Amino acid sequence: MFPLILCYVVLTIVRPQEYIPALLGVPVLPIVLALAFAAWLASGARRPRAPQFIILLAFFAVLMFSEVANGWVGGVKDQLGKFGPVVLTFFMIAAACNTQRRILVLMAVMVMCATVLAVHGIGQANTGVGWTGIPLGDDGRIQYVGIFNDPNDLGMLFVSVFPMACLLLKRAGFFGKLFWLACILTLLYGVRLTNSRGAMLGVLVVAGGYIWYRRGVIVAGVLGAAGLAVMKLLSSRMQELDAGEESASGRVDAWYEGLQMFKSHPLFGVGPGNFTDYNPLTAHNSFVLVLAETGFVGYVLWLMLIGYTFWMVATVLRLKPDPITDPERHAAWSIERPMALTLLLSLCGMFTCAFFLSRSYMIVLYVVLAIVTGFYLGARERIGDMPSFSMSESGMRWVPAAIGSIAGLFVLVSILLRTEG
Repeated sequence: MFPLILCYVVLTIVRPQEYIPALLGVPVLPIVLALAFAAWLASGARRPRAPQFIILLAFFAVLMFSEVANGWVGGVKDQLGKFGPVVLTFFMIAAACNTQRRILVLMAVMVMCATVLAVHGIGQANTGVGWTGIPLGDDGRIQYVGIFNDPNDLGMLFVSVFPMACLLLKRAGFFGKLFWLACILTLLYGVRLTNSRGAMLGVLVVAGGYIWYRRGVIVAGVLGAAGLAVMKLLSSRMQELDAGEESASGRVDAWYEGLQMFKSHPLFGVGPGNFTDYNPLTAHNSFVLVLAETGFVGYVLWLMLIGYTFWMVATVLRLKPDPITDPERHAAWSIERPMALTLLLSLCGMFTCAFFLSRSYMIVLYVVLAIVTGFYLGARERIGDMPSFSMSESGMRWVPAAIGSIAGLFVLVSILLRTEG
């Protein structure tokens, strides 16, 4: 099963089926996914328990019901084809990747795949066309095929795997360090070539989060401000990072329209994929997109999915068993801590990008969420005495959290609109 999962991840990121003539028209992804799912069922593996499994299924149901509520019964089939594979992928990765070895292997595969896309972008920037046949964007930004055709999506992928590459670098031998260092530099240069402001901020958040954890908030703040100044020098688009700039202004207007969609369809939204039926520009904010398209019900579930995942890695990092009174548990925790920090930084970088992108349903996001879920389930067994996170005990806390975040979005958009004026 696990090799098939790795194969599916490679096909999802590198996507050779979309530019190699012999594979065009062949349903490679569905076939590999079906084989992996069949192998998972046949393995008879114990079904793990975590709130994310139930939440994701409920969110999937809301996506389909929202389509029906907005008058399109055929949307149920559409969502089965679009989001169904995401759900299956999440379940399999979260169930299979519960050991450090498997997680490290999956991280390595994701980093190498992302590096391939960055190398493609470098060639594209130098020659004007990548080996996929995809040309450099009209604005000089690199792009890839399929779900990574948007430079911002490429940047989000690079940011998501950047902390993983750093962990692999730290754990490798001499030659391995050279390899992973080359990958890291290629990924960072790839972020530069995407010229994505969200991705650059994501890199800054990852670096700042690590420094904060190691050196404290003051050092992180000072270095973060210096890093932002350097990024503004390196990127013309970062120099335009204000609400009055044309691109930023269009995004704020889209956020406003998304909030209006929520007000007119508060429970189940306007339906997945229907945002651009109401506004010519997409939301450019994953939180606003979910709120507008799935309403309060879908938004609460999506926020729960994210919240529990952050909570899991934070729980591991905060544990800190006493090395004197509980040396064995402290030793086990010391092994898990670097991976917990890596996954937390990946989440922070990814959702920094997601705040400026409409990627609420993108599979890479759910792959990272699944890795965290699997990691925590395994860490609970290896460390012991950590919470299992029951929705019956903590599920209702996400309702006021959702209300507060929605209110925050309204306030933020109101302030930005006034700034535009």
